[in-house]
This record gives sequence, C-alpha cells and structure tokens, in this order.
Amino acid sequence: MRIIRSPAAMAAWSEGLRREGVTIGFVPTMGALHDGHRSLIRAARLGSDALVVSVFVNPTQFGPGEDLTRYPRSLARDRALCRRERADVCFEPTETAMYPKGYQTVVTVPEIARRWEGAVRPHHFQGVATVVTKLFGIVRPHFAWFGQKDYQQAMLVRQLVKDLNLGVKIIVRPTVREPDGLAMSSRNVRLSVEERAVAAMLYTSLQEGREAIRRGITNASAVQKAMASVIEQEPLLTTDYLAVCDPRTLEPLTRITSKAVLLGAVRVGSVRLIDNLVVSAPRKRRGKMVERISATWLPSPAPR
Repeated sequence: MRIIRSPAAMAAWSEGLRREGVTIGFVPTMGALHDGHRSLIRAARLGSDALVVSVFVNPTQFGPGEDLTRYPRSLARDRALCRRERADVCFEPTETAMYPKGYQTVVTVPEIARRWEGAVRPHHFQGVATVVTKLFGIVRPHFAWFGQKDYQQAMLVRQLVKDLNLGVKIIVRPTVREPDGLAMSSRNVRLSVEERAVAAMLYTSLQEGREAIRRGITNASAVQKAMASVIEQEPLLTTDYLAVCDPRTLEPLTRITSKAVLLGAVRVGSVRLIDNLVVSAPRKRRGKMVERISATWLPSPAPR
C-alpha cells in the first residue's frame, strides 16, 4: 500500500490510472477506523480496480467548542486496517496541504444542511461540503462509498455531486452496528462504561418508532412521541432531535404515506450519538395490511 500526503502527488497518481482506463474507488474517512469503515472499504475493494482511502480530520467541519482536539486519532492502526483490506493508497494530507495560506473558498448545500445536524452544528456541513469537493477534485474517483449512519451527510454529498456535476457515483452502505444495536462510530471509544451501557437506547428509540409505524400509526407526531418516550426513560441521555422526515429532502413529515427516515441525535456525557432508520409505511392490498418495513437504507447498485 502506498502512502501519499501531497494533494498534487495524489492527483497525479489518479490521473495516470484514469488515462489507462482504471476504475478508481474512494472511501473518505477521518480515521479512527472501525468495522463500519471496514465494510465500506471491502465494498469499495470489490467495486473498483484501484482503491484510495483518505484519513484526514477536517478542522472546518468542527465548530467552536466541539471535539476537534479530542477526536480519536490512530494512524498506525488505520494504516494496518487499510493494508489488510488491500487498499492501494492511503491518502493522508496535512491541514496546511488542504487549506494553505490564503485559502478562502467554501461550498454550501443550504437546503439539506439547514435542519437537524445543520441546526445543531451550524459550521458542520459547510466544512463537509468543502472538504468532500476538494477530496473529489484531488482523488478523482469514479465511485465513492459512504455509510448510512451519517444519513444527512450522505444525502448532502449526493446533492453536491448532482448540483456541481462532479461525475462521482455515490454509493451508500447500511449502518454497521454493535451486538446491542449501537451504530459503530469513531467517537464510541470516548464513552465511559456507564455511558456505553445506555448508548444503544438511541437505536431502541428508532426501533420504537418503526414499530409504531408497523402498527399502522401514520401521524408523524405520534411516531416522534413514541421515540421520545424511550429516551426519556434514561437520565444520562439528552435529546438534540428526534424526527420523522422525507428520506430525500429531509423535510419533516406530518403524515407517513410511503417511506420515511427516522433521525435521532442524543448526547451522553461529552459524546454526541446520531442514528437513523429508513421505514416504509404499511399498505393495504386486497383488504389486508401488508408491511413494507425497511430498517436500513437500500444501498446503491454495485458499480459492476
């Protein structure tokens, strides 16, 4: 596996392969890799001729007082995982390389970014959109893999690619979970034993919302209350938001008539946890109620 730190060297490597007709896959990460990242890297390995994994803790997506300095970093372990999964390149740019002196351009996706994570973390999605645009310009991939766990981010990136004609196929893979349902996240390592014991209640609350829909409840407010009732049982958890939304626009729904995405974010100690479930409302067919429940985001078709 080759380690590249220079954006210019990374672009030259990719451009050489593209001239030869080689398909390039890309998994952008902030490091502290876990089995959720591993699943993305494995899917990308199967779906491309050459594979690049980036490791870059992007400072512009952290707001004042957020956990940039505490974000876990484990570069040696990250490299080892990338080698085991047969990545061709680990791209490790420095902050100065990505944002040199005099840098001033930003990218925004205002509609998708204005709610939920965007409302709680107002600096976040501008930083995400900017760094993803830069990484796509540097790595020049044909395909890029993202996880459903960061659902709003995945929708934002899809909109970004569409609006700016970036020519990258975005593939979203299902959330990878711990045995108790907690969505895998690099920040999970910061949970204390007591906090870890209750962290999976966020997923439990989303499941409660799904069960409400399964029982035929279509009023979004009632589903939201069902989710909130789970979180309210645990004093260690503080809710940032629990929402029932259109899965494409992320606008809040009043009634669930087809698909919906259940979004949730809570705080436990100093750690924020986010999660989601995509659900289909039951429908009547020949006088009977037929359930069409999907607990995970349907991934994009494999590129080959």
